[in-house]
Amino acid sequence: MYKKFKLNNHNYWLLLLLFLFHCEDEKIEEKIVEDEIIINDDVKSLMTFNIDTYEKEILDEPKILSELIISLDSNIIHKGYIGIEKRGSSSQYFYEKKQYGVETWDQQGADIDVSLGGLPKEEDWVFYGPYGDKSLIRNNLIYSLSNNMGQYASRSKFMEVIINGDYKGVYSLFEKIKVDKHRVNISKTQSSSGDGTGYIIKIDKLTGEAVDTYNDQISFLSNYDSSGDSLNENSLSKIHFLYHYPKPDEISLDQKSFIQNVIHQFEDALNKDNFQDPFNGYRRFIDVESFVDFFILNELSNNVDAYRLSTFIHKDISGKLKMGPIWDFNLAFGNANYCNGDAIDKWMFKFNDYCQGDLWMVPFWWQRLMEDDFFKEKIVDRWFSLRENTLSNDSIFQLIEELVEKLKSSGSVDRNFQRWQILGKWIWPNAFVGSNYDEEIDYLSTWLLNRLLWIDSNIESL
Repeated sequence: MYKKFKLNNHNYWLLLLLFLFHCEDEKIEEKIVEDEIIINDDVKSLMTFNIDTYEKEILDEPKILSELIISLDSNIIHKGYIGIEKRGSSSQYFYEKKQYGVETWDQQGADIDVSLGGLPKEEDWVFYGPYGDKSLIRNNLIYSLSNNMGQYASRSKFMEVIINGDYKGVYSLFEKIKVDKHRVNISKTQSSSGDGTGYIIKIDKLTGEAVDTYNDQISFLSNYDSSGDSLNENSLSKIHFLYHYPKPDEISLDQKSFIQNVIHQFEDALNKDNFQDPFNGYRRFIDVESFVDFFILNELSNNVDAYRLSTFIHKDISGKLKMGPIWDFNLAFGNANYCNGDAIDKWMFKFNDYCQGDLWMVPFWWQRLMEDDFFKEKIVDRWFSLRENTLSNDSIFQLIEELVEKLKSSGSVDRNFQRWQILGKWIWPNAFVGSNYDEEIDYLSTWLLNRLLWIDSNIESL
C-alpha cells in the first residue's frame, strides 16, 4: 500500500521554501563531489528546486540569470546560479506546464560545471515537466531501460520545482545530450579538420518553426527521400540532418563536408544491390549493435516519434555511426491517439505506411535494414536475450513500481495534480484518459505487458 500525504496548507509549504531560499547573508556555495556519480533514491522525499528569476520573465531565449536553491527534507544541498529559458517544440504550445533548458552559471553568467542532484558535473541540463504524460514516468522509464542495456541515455532524478514562489509540480532533472565523458563519450573537437572531432547529428523538427526554415547553416539533406528514391525537386518527403556537435555556429566547412560524406556513403551503401555484403555493404559504416538496441527501445515503447524526430546519431573519431542516445518518449507507451501510437500490434518503423504525407517521415534506413536477414537475426537474438534479464517482465515492472513508489511516497503526485488539475481530462494527444493517477499507471502497465507479449510472438516474423 502506498502511503498518501495530503498537503493541507499549501501556503505554509511555499512560505517555508521561500524562507529557505532567502536565508539572509548566506554565502552561495556549491556542494559537489568531483566526478562522482551519487544517486541515492532511498530518501522518500523529492528534491525541491527553488528558482528566483529576480522578477524577470523566462523566455524562449535568451537565458536569464536566476538563483537556484536545491533542498531535500528541509536541508539545503545546493546554492548557485543558473541561466534558464523555455525549451521544447510542441510542448511550448500545447502544454501549460513548461519545459526549461538550464545552464549552471556563476554570478557573472559564465558557464560552470556543477553536480546537480548528485549527477555527474556538467553545465547543461533539462528541467522536464511531464504534462500530457500523466503517469509522470515514461521518459524516466525508457532512459533507465536504455542504460540498463548498456546504451547511454540521460540519467534522471525526480524533483519539484518552484519558480518565484509559484509551485510548478513534479519535474525530472535530465542531462542534456552533449559530448562529455559522462554523457555521449566521444572525442571533443581537436582541430577544424573533418577527422579532428567527434560528431552528434539529429533528425528533428526545428523548435517552433516550419519545415521550410531548414538551411545549410544548421542542417543538410539526405540524398534520398523517405522511400529510398533519389531526392529531386518534386520529392515530398525530405530527411534533414541537424548539426548538434559541433554546434552550427562552431562547425567548420571541412567538418560539415566530412560528416555529410559519412552519412551519404552509408545511405548509398544501404541502397545498393549488394547492401547485405558484410564488407562492402552498409555494415562498413554503422555500429550494428547500437542500431539494434535503438530499434528495440523504440519498438518496445511503440514511440510515435521514433526514427523521425528527436533522433540522435553520433560518431567518434575513426569510429562508425552509432544510434542514440534516445530522447523524448512522452508520447510512447500507448500515449498517442494518432498514427497507431496506441497500438499494441503494429511496428512503428512502418510509420510511413500509417501516416503518409506527414511533414516528418522515417528515413528509408529501417525498412531497408529489415530486408537483411543478418540484421533481423541480430534483433531477434538480442530481444530474447534481453527478455531473460533487463527486459523481463519482473525487471520492467519492478522498475515501474520503484518510480511510482518514489512519487507517491513523497506526496508529490497529489501536489502535482492539485497544481495541474488534468486527471480525467484529455490532453493532446492522449489515447487514454484515466480518472485518477492509479488508472494512468494501470493503463501504462497493462499496455506494456500486452506489447511485450505481442513482440515475443511476432518478432521472428519481422
